[in-house]
Amino acid sequence: MASDLRAQPRQKLSIRVVSTLRAQLLAGEIPPGRKLPTENQLSEQFGVSRTVVREAIATLAADGLVQSRQGAGVFVVNHPTAGLGMLAAEMGSRVSTALNVLEVRLGIEVECAALAALRRNPSQEAVIQEAFFEFERLLRLDQPTGPADFAFHRAIAEATNNPFYVEMLDALGKRTIPCDVTSPWTTELVQSLEYQRSLQLEHHAILSAISAGDTDAARAAMRAHLSRSQARYRTRLHERTAHYAMTTRDDQ
Repeated sequence: MASDLRAQPRQKLSIRVVSTLRAQLLAGEIPPGRKLPTENQLSEQFGVSRTVVREAIATLAADGLVQSRQGAGVFVVNHPTAGLGMLAAEMGSRVSTALNVLEVRLGIEVECAALAALRRNPSQEAVIQEAFFEFERLLRLDQPTGPADFAFHRAIAEATNNPFYVEMLDALGKRTIPCDVTSPWTTELVQSLEYQRSLQLEHHAILSAISAGDTDAARAAMRAHLSRSQARYRTRLHERTAHYAMTTRDDQ
């Protein structure tokens, strides 16, 4: 990974470092008041030069996320959207939280899709498409699709050209995708291939609407996708309850 990063232009490297650190900060993974790793540590972690790290830190400081203290280091500053990520973390892995997250996403991402259809540039559209096909690749390899799923939705938020939409998704962090096999919600209920294939078909409808610049279709496709995710999750909960009832009966 480090060698791949070093092969990229410095500006792009800085953007990648900023994106990763910003997501961690807004999700509360690095809490306010905590000192960031040193330049050398971040350089080693990301496989980039200290110059790239300094550029990334400067960007985060300009966004009001970190603050440099002379002779002490760089510290995380309290940020309004960070509270959302920490709230989700404090609520733990309860099923109710997963459903609440999906409800919040409905309030955010339906309009995200419409704005992406209206405002996206060719580069942003390409990133959405790349995330879509990465989901497909992972699906074919029978690997967790959560990271690609999140990347798809985040790329749509980026295409609105309104940074606050991106901040909201970053604040939710890994809880954005409630039913992925790597998420905190998944216990014995592992996603089936059929389940993930349904997600991908819905992603395709969203992608097609955005690519066509159809704001109404993009809204409808995103609303249908997230609403169906809610319904699928409730179904999985009922299946778990039914399974418990059946095993209890068998034990008697």
